[in-house]
Formats: sequence, structure tokens, C-alpha cells
Amino acid sequence: MSFDEGRTADVLPVESSKSALAWGPIIGGAVAASGITLILLLLGSGMGLTMVSPWSGESSSAATVGISAAIWLLVVQWLSSGLGGYLTGRLRTKWAAVHTDEVFFRDTAHGFISWALATLFVAGFLASSLTSLAGAGASAAGTLVNTAGMAGAATAATDNGPDLSTSYFTDALLRPQQTGERAREDDVAAAAEISRILLRGAANGEVPDGDKTYIAELVAARTGLSEADAKARVDTVLKQIDDAKIATQDALDKTRKAAATTALVGALSLLIGAFISSAAAALGGKQRDDEDDLIVATPYRQKI
Repeated sequence: MSFDEGRTADVLPVESSKSALAWGPIIGGAVAASGITLILLLLGSGMGLTMVSPWSGESSSAATVGISAAIWLLVVQWLSSGLGGYLTGRLRTKWAAVHTDEVFFRDTAHGFISWALATLFVAGFLASSLTSLAGAGASAAGTLVNTAGMAGAATAATDNGPDLSTSYFTDALLRPQQTGERAREDDVAAAAEISRILLRGAANGEVPDGDKTYIAELVAARTGLSEADAKARVDTVLKQIDDAKIATQDALDKTRKAAATTALVGALSLLIGAFISSAAAALGGKQRDDEDDLIVATPYRQKI
């Protein structure tokens, strides 16, 4: 063998047969982080319940409770991530003949994987718990819906009334020229007809002028008000309906914004938790290597 061939053989990289991924410390750190998360969540739930009371004036405001819950969730995420990452880095064995930069990268990668595994554990636990609660709620709601459906079917069978989707048009076809006598004779039928008109108007976004006039005539005949006063009352009620609709839309919009803010803050918190876990794993691994170096550097003393 020539000199060049021997030099080439000396510089060829030797690949280790051992994987750089140590699953034991990763799983141990993830389990520890999951356990700490559940403990702190239960502790936070207990503290949160002390802030809420069924008695008037003894509960904290909804904003205070919400902000406190958000801060506590951040604390839980960061503490559990830091502890799990530190244990992951501290419990791994020392990598011999590995460059310092590579050791730092492996430690941070182990901390990140441990954080991801713990997040999946906690998310799966919470999802199963929420699924159980949702299943119980859906079962109760289904029972109520079935009961209401049976009651509605019995009422429809008794009254032999038309279907709700066509009742408005049926009322329009059978609408009399003189409404006064009809309203006095059958108040229940008049109230039902007004309800169907209002439902139709809510579906279309507005009540037509002809329907407003007809409702005013029914109100005047039933209450004894003048047509002008009856029309004013109808306009007032319709405005209240519009105001309630706008208030509902505002509440839904606030809920949407709150959900969006919660999602963004949650995503940011998870990213920070991943960073904390990676940094803690690097710190734990460095301390573990420093301890080994100190043990090796300390001279062995025999007992006399």
C-alpha cells in the first residue's frame, strides 16, 4: 500500500453505530413535564374556583378571571417545559469523542423533542376529557331535542296546522280585508300569525311595509289603540328586535376576537415553551458533562 493510500485510509470518517437520539431521557423528561402540567392545572383550577362565587358581589370580574387564567397557563407551560427539558439534558449519557457544538445541538434537539412529546401527551389527555364532557352534554341535549320534537309533533298533530315553511304564505293568502273582528274573535291565532310574520322578517332581514301595516291593524283591534299609536308600538318593537339582533352579532364578534387572541397567545406560548425546553436541556447537558469532567480531573484518593 502506498503512502497516499495509507493517508487516505487514516482520514476516512468513522461512523458510529450508536444513534444520537436517546429516547430514554426524552421520554423521562416528557413524562415529568406532563405530570407537572397536570398538577399545576389542577392547582390553578382550585385557585380559580375561589375567585368565582354564586353570590352577588363576591366574585371577581370576568376580565380578572380571564387574565388570571391566561397568566397561569403561561406559567404552567413555561415551568413544565423548563423542568422537562432540564431533566432530558441532565439524564442523558455523555457523548464521547463528539464536538462541543454537536453536543449543544443534540441537547437542544432532545429538549425540543421532549417538549413536543409532552405537549402531545397533555393535548391527548385534555382532548379525551373534553370529549367525555361533550359526549355527556350531547346525550343530554339529544334527550331534550327528542322530547321537544315529540311535544312539537304532538302539538302539530293536535292543531293540524300548516308547515312553518309555508305558513307565512298561507296566512298572506287568507289575510282578511277587515282584521278587527278576527283579532277580537281569536287572539291566539292573531298572536301566532304575528309571530310567523316576525320570524319571516328575521329570516329576510326586514319586515315589509305591508306586513307592518297588517300587524299594526291587528294590534289596534286587540288593544283598542288608535292606528297611529299601534303603528308606533309596532315600530318600537321592531326596533327592539333589531337592537337585540345587533347586540347578538356584537357578542358573537367579541367571542370571535377573543378566540383569535387566545389562539395567537397560545401559539406564542407554545413556541416560547419549546425554546425554554431546548435551552434547559442544553443547560442540563452542560452541567452533566461538567460533572463528569470534574470527576475525571479529581485524583483518586485511597483510604488509609
